[in-house]
Amino acid sequence: MTIIEGKITGFTVHPLAFSDPPLINAAGVHEPLALRTLLRLEVGDVVAWGEGRGDALPADVVPALESALLGVDVFATSRIESVVDGVLRRLRPDLGAQARLITFSPIEVAALDAQGKLLGRPVSELLGGALRDKVDYSAYLFFKWPGHIGADEDEWGAALDADGIVAQAKQLIDRYGFGSIKLKAGALDPDLEVDAMLALADAFPGMPLRIDPNGAWRYETALRVARRLEGVLEYLEDPVLGTDGMSRLHAETGLPLATNMCVVETEHILPAVKSDAVQILLSDHHYWGGLRRTQALAAVCEATNIGVSMHSNSHLGVSLAAMTHVAAAIPNLAYACDTHFPWNRADDVVPEGGIDIVDGAVTVPTGPGLGVDVDLDRVAELQERFVRSGRTVRNDGDYMRRWDPAFTDARPRY
Repeated sequence: MTIIEGKITGFTVHPLAFSDPPLINAAGVHEPLALRTLLRLEVGDVVAWGEGRGDALPADVVPALESALLGVDVFATSRIESVVDGVLRRLRPDLGAQARLITFSPIEVAALDAQGKLLGRPVSELLGGALRDKVDYSAYLFFKWPGHIGADEDEWGAALDADGIVAQAKQLIDRYGFGSIKLKAGALDPDLEVDAMLALADAFPGMPLRIDPNGAWRYETALRVARRLEGVLEYLEDPVLGTDGMSRLHAETGLPLATNMCVVETEHILPAVKSDAVQILLSDHHYWGGLRRTQALAAVCEATNIGVSMHSNSHLGVSLAAMTHVAAAIPNLAYACDTHFPWNRADDVVPEGGIDIVDGAVTVPTGPGLGVDVDLDRVAELQERFVRSGRTVRNDGDYMRRWDPAFTDARPRY
């Protein structure tokens, strides 16, 4: 029997900055540039990729991570996680457990990409095999300025009322064929946001609808919204902060509640289950610690009768591929996943045609590893843009305050 080994021979971090529209949310408004981290892992002649949050691989720990991981077997992901954890505990003792998992996640994805390329198998097979050929995603709507401060109107135009939101939904559905809709709320007056949901229900009868105010509503507001939208919503996401309020709202309304805020670490699951605060958990491999931990999380949800979907933030095609592979391998994935991909695809590092949303779904890649290529010229361009920007963190609140100096992102506020 031939045993395939693959020692890590290269570890390179590419911080990237790419274009993002002025999408309004509870924290403020998206800045012109979104930040993301791309990891290039080399195993001999094999080049593999992982993508993470902008803060996933802090520059001050990258040299130590590289030194510690060179020579480690790329198939030994538990050992890789232990090495990463040890480096972070030594150099950044201020980081909590979740922050350490955020760092490990793109490394694990790149390791699985390398494993798949060495074996000639897609990542979904390394996760036990794809249970579906395609993964459904949802149209992700935002209230939106017509363009960034001082810039011309962009291709999407403004969406500041119900008519604008319906027009935006039609744009996204015409382009990508989505079969469900999510609206990011907590941005404007809640009654205006409810009006937008009711307009969507009229414009797209029978289509599953969701709304997410990111905990910006007080309990009384959330209760009023839930009653106005009775019979309209597939589920309501993070209407209030904390499991106590979520539990109370579900008990009073019977409406299914989803979260990516009050359950973000393993220790949060049991209190949420005991109080029946959460009926759908929005997993996210970027902060749960990779694809295999996301599978384990889904198994816990199955055992506790919690539905599973997937959370998203601004991302590129490497993340979309990783999300699709793990979603395909989760038996109890019951809802279309979130994705920001349509908002960010113009600057994608995956060449056009490498991965896309068609009829509201992404076909699970069948090539080795993640099954997508990466454009090195685009990576260099986006890394240079990151350097020129001088930015290291995203700050939606500060950007909003350039428009409205009185803005506060304190929550709840409505």
